Amino acid sequence: MSKAPKEIVDSSRKIGRRGLLLAGIQLGVVTTLALKLRSMQVEHAEEYRTLADGNSIKVRLLAPARGLLLDRNGIVIAGNEQNYQITLTREDAGGDVEPVLRRLSHLIPISEERMTQLMDEFAKRTAITPIVLADRLTWEQFSSIAVNAPSLAGVQPETALSRVYPRAGDLAHVLGYVGPVSDYDLSKIEDPDPVLMLPEFQLGKVGFEARLEDHLRGKAGARRVEVNSAGREMRELSRKEGEQGATIQMTLDAQLQNYTAQRLGEESAAAVVIDIQTGDIVAISSSPSFDPNKFVRGISGPDYRALMNHDHRPLADKTVQGVYPPGSTFKMVTLLAGLEAGVINAGSRFYCPGYTEVGGRRFHCWSRGGHGSVDAVTSLSHSCDVYYYELAQRVGIDRIAEMARKLGVGVKHDLPMSAVAEGIAPDRAWKKARYDQAWQIGDSLNASIGQGYVLASPLQLAVMTARIASGKMVVPRLIHAIDGVQQPEPEFADLDVHPAFLRVARLGMDEVMNSSTGTARRSRIIREDWRMAGKTGTSQVRNITAAERARGVIRNDQLPWNRRDHALFVCFAPTAAPRYAVSVVVEHGGGGSAVAAPIARDILLFALEGGLPPLDAVPSDQQADMKARHEAMHLFTPETPRMTRA
Repeated sequence: MSKAPKEIVDSSRKIGRRGLLLAGIQLGVVTTLALKLRSMQVEHAEEYRTLADGNSIKVRLLAPARGLLLDRNGIVIAGNEQNYQITLTREDAGGDVEPVLRRLSHLIPISEERMTQLMDEFAKRTAITPIVLADRLTWEQFSSIAVNAPSLAGVQPETALSRVYPRAGDLAHVLGYVGPVSDYDLSKIEDPDPVLMLPEFQLGKVGFEARLEDHLRGKAGARRVEVNSAGREMRELSRKEGEQGATIQMTLDAQLQNYTAQRLGEESAAAVVIDIQTGDIVAISSSPSFDPNKFVRGISGPDYRALMNHDHRPLADKTVQGVYPPGSTFKMVTLLAGLEAGVINAGSRFYCPGYTEVGGRRFHCWSRGGHGSVDAVTSLSHSCDVYYYELAQRVGIDRIAEMARKLGVGVKHDLPMSAVAEGIAPDRAWKKARYDQAWQIGDSLNASIGQGYVLASPLQLAVMTARIASGKMVVPRLIHAIDGVQQPEPEFADLDVHPAFLRVARLGMDEVMNSSTGTARRSRIIREDWRMAGKTGTSQVRNITAAERARGVIRNDQLPWNRRDHALFVCFAPTAAPRYAVSVVVEHGGGGSAVAAPIARDILLFALEGGLPPLDAVPSDQQADMKARHEAMHLFTPETPRMTRA
């Protein structure tokens, strides 16, 4: 059956379109093949010629430079230094690394013990994993190995960057330190970054370095190299440098931090300084400290044991990890709870005969003879315990605990530091949950003066003081800027405490320092424009029996060090326009007024002055001692320009 003319025309058109489509596809394939052939023959000809000659092309990762840490003034407090090292890859050595190690030992010292360690390491790692044989080589050692590289299959001389902490122990606890990536580190990461597999790559272990690892690490680069059949690198074909980690500017002041560390001396102690207006932590020091550079380089057994066995616990960060009975520094919390609850006012008085008797048990005031009739302000300036025993029975522990948390005690503050403690602001529910016991009236009396179950860190005490001084919900922070971009200035909400009640607490703290009978008058600042308010605290670490009290309480200086009271002090200045809040805790230091208060006063003066405290700011009979103390210090003075990148 013959087709109609119309059908013939339509069929011809379809065949034409199909032909054109097929021709187009064929042209595309041919063009793609031609471009690929051109690339192989022209652009990658050298690589294929290399492969044809028996050599191979390998891609090696390049470790990025770790981001810098700067203080608030641009001073480098954690940087990078050049490190000469050599690596060996088992695959490139032909599988047997021992002959190579033996030849290498003629150029640099490799002990038999180190040889055994290296052989064990090669046995554990894959054949393509480079192992660091030695680092921190001298230039002479490094160049000698580079010259002899042709006879050392698989050995690769490399320059790398290693972390360095120029201020050593000044900032060790807050910055932490880095170290080589361990199997344990990798086990904690679900999808490890390939850069972590690089030999001796350094990872943040503790502190700021660990908490900000993702910011500081950077991104790996890569280089393509030609390697011959003997495993020796012949030449570099291409290179893309890694991306340096972020430069982070902290809120800390390196000079104030240095002074604070030296003022604490060899005491087992901690100090925190907060800028009340911004929440910036400008100094946070735990004493004694340690040199984090030793951990970066691999601390020796004797050095590590010395740190671990030291009774002052230099590895512990007492500023945020240490929690202590706050003693009388907690009395502002109890006072404000009573004022807010309406059970007292500023003029309410209680009589102090030297003790309060509850349920047949006597709760003693620190002043054995008592304070007589005491109101709210003098209860702080005289630090009368009985006033707070009486107040606690009226206000109750739940309101005291609520006020404590409002002021920052019993709250875990969000800072990029290791093991920040929450402390304890105990209430009825807490004791039931913790011990399955009912709360007792005696628990309230102990808590009212910062003893018993109450525990606070030096950081929390500094936040508490800043909030009382400002009437704002001051929140501490440690990061000022990232890669030059400043973090937003915080706007603190008003503290949910009546301003009139805060004025009562501040007046009491002022009289602690400046009234003729204040417990810390000797540590006052005599310059009126820097007038200081504060509160002493002494917390017991042992029970005083009735028999000991009857014959006379043993003085702290007659007790073993670890049985002496803790000394505490909190303060702020200037009272007219508060700028800085400071807390100091001296473990087993004895009295807060005698030990902690002078330290806190001097640190506060350095912050206000922006340098060494002027002698005319302290009472005249103390100026010679201050001058001698300053002359004995080795204070840090920046001599290098500000740095922003490695």
